Amino acid sequence: MLLPWEYGVRNLARRPVRTTLTLVALATVVMLVFVVVGFIRGMEQSLSVSGDPDVVLVYSVNSEENIENSSIAARTPSLLTASLQGTVKRFGVTHVSPELYLGTRVKNESADGGLGLVRGVTLAAPLVRRSVKLTDGDWPGAGEVMVGRLAAAKLGSSDEAMAVGQTIEFEGRSWKIRGRFAAGGAAYESEIWCNLGDLQTATKRQDLSLAAMLLSPGSSAAEVKLFCKERTDLELRASRETDYYATLQQHYKPVRLLAWFVVALVSGAGVFAGLNMMYGAVAGRVREIATLQAIGFRRRAILVSLVQEAVLLAAAGSLFSGVIALTVLNGMAVRFTMGAFTLRIDSVAILIGCGVGLLLGVLGALPPALKALRLQVATSLKAV
Repeated sequence: MLLPWEYGVRNLARRPVRTTLTLVALATVVMLVFVVVGFIRGMEQSLSVSGDPDVVLVYSVNSEENIENSSIAARTPSLLTASLQGTVKRFGVTHVSPELYLGTRVKNESADGGLGLVRGVTLAAPLVRRSVKLTDGDWPGAGEVMVGRLAAAKLGSSDEAMAVGQTIEFEGRSWKIRGRFAAGGAAYESEIWCNLGDLQTATKRQDLSLAAMLLSPGSSAAEVKLFCKERTDLELRASRETDYYATLQQHYKPVRLLAWFVVALVSGAGVFAGLNMMYGAVAGRVREIATLQAIGFRRRAILVSLVQEAVLLAAAGSLFSGVIALTVLNGMAVRFTMGAFTLRIDSVAILIGCGVGLLLGVLGALPPALKALRLQVATSLKAV
């Protein structure tokens, strides 16, 4: 026969201080798990939504996978449009975006020399980067920029300092913020966009970093790759944009593995913390456990009751942490080498966080409960 369900619930209320401390400790461990898993999920989401399957990137073969190091001739976009027929063309405008992409120090009112990502573009950029949507202000003109919604997080500054009308400095010039844009969580959201000619003048460069081409339906990226392979004098390589960001995911795989290792370490530390707390809780209830055995309850029933108490605490702590994670952590911007992204507390993060919390309750209660139940009843009844 099992002990009544309400017996375990009432036991939690009989020791409010110990119950509260245990609840806070379990909630803290689960919150750390939420933070790390949210970081992993946010980075994966940012890279997965950044690529457009219809866009092909053409950049220098010597840059490997780092477009910031790429340098191609300014005439490359014209050569591509003249030699290839698979690019989208509407109203006489070919959907090819020449771009200059670099990392540089950006200063504003609240960030003195933060590392920002700047992309010089033309009016063809929104035709190719179809996920980019202007949310405030207007397209930048001469001496102006528009900033992604996560550019402030990348620079470590406030959103007010990156609002429309504010001024920032990079490459020895002052730039006025004309607009703000979003890109559905893509990596562009941590960038600063300005006029390509202005950026070339400021950096004293006439080359480009890449050319982005929007392919028409039925066209294949293989044609562009074949062209780049045949024109060895240009030293170009082509990659579908989705393949490029998939490669970046592989590049950051060690970081994700390290983060999962941190989850395991935090969970392990939580188990030991739970063991320590439960040992203390059970040690003060030796006489109670012996009395329950003396009046006829089996050890298995008492064990189930003790585990029930621990699981109730763990469930409450997981629920408390889950509410905070969804309301506070979800969508919080995080700086990273690739730019910035937001923590993502999705169903996977909730499942892992709450699963770890419940696991802490079970694993934390079993060893001390089994130890207490192995004691002789007569000896335990005399315990102080």
